[in-house]
Amino acid sequence: MFKLKSIRYTIQDQIGPDYKCPICNYFGCFRTLMPSSGVRRFAQCPNCKALERHRLQYLVLTKVLETLPISSMDMLHVAPERFFKSFFSAKFGSYDTADKTRNDVDYNFGLEDIPFENERYDFIFASHVLEHIQEDWKALAEIKRILKPNGIAILPVPLVVEKTVEYPFPNPMETDHVRAPGYKDYFERYLKVFSRVEVMTSDSFPQKYQLFIYEDRSIYPTKECPLRDSMLGEKHIDSVPICYA
Repeated sequence: MFKLKSIRYTIQDQIGPDYKCPICNYFGCFRTLMPSSGVRRFAQCPNCKALERHRLQYLVLTKVLETLPISSMDMLHVAPERFFKSFFSAKFGSYDTADKTRNDVDYNFGLEDIPFENERYDFIFASHVLEHIQEDWKALAEIKRILKPNGIAILPVPLVVEKTVEYPFPNPMETDHVRAPGYKDYFERYLKVFSRVEVMTSDSFPQKYQLFIYEDRSIYPTKECPLRDSMLGEKHIDSVPICYA
């Protein structure tokens, strides 16, 4: 079973529909989380602690990797989640980890200036990283530079507003995000760098896995998230972009 680092949220058991976790095969009610950004219903598998984004990313990764010769491929995992470390390291021919400050990785650097030669990796995974980088265009260009021809980068970010909002400084209440990525426009930045971008969303897979973000975004802006724009509805899709070199 995968292990996920502790969630810095208040957690409540949720009486509601039964769902299946595609990662650990748990079947039953999922937990509600209460982060500073608001209540998230049906978010966490109580068995393996996977969140909505982890379940969606796992399904996308399984689909993408099933057709690739991954045992002979070189992979870079940025800001590696313990949740996915064992998954990747068991599959790829070579597996490297990197982070700007952590001491439990192979390399320390920022994505704006990657100290590797061109075309080093076949596959790069960096989840919820780019929303922390002010000059994200530099990071995208560097990721593209170190991908081999026909390489793939999977670069999901939290899509929390309709149109991207840039912050003047990191927001500590959003774990120092420098922007609120928008589902209508943020991935357009990827299209300026990569030859092709395929986006898989929460509704790309069966609803039994509960891959949607259930939260009330009409409350924004709030004291904790003062620059986020209000959004209608309480059920929002999540997205995983698959970027091809």
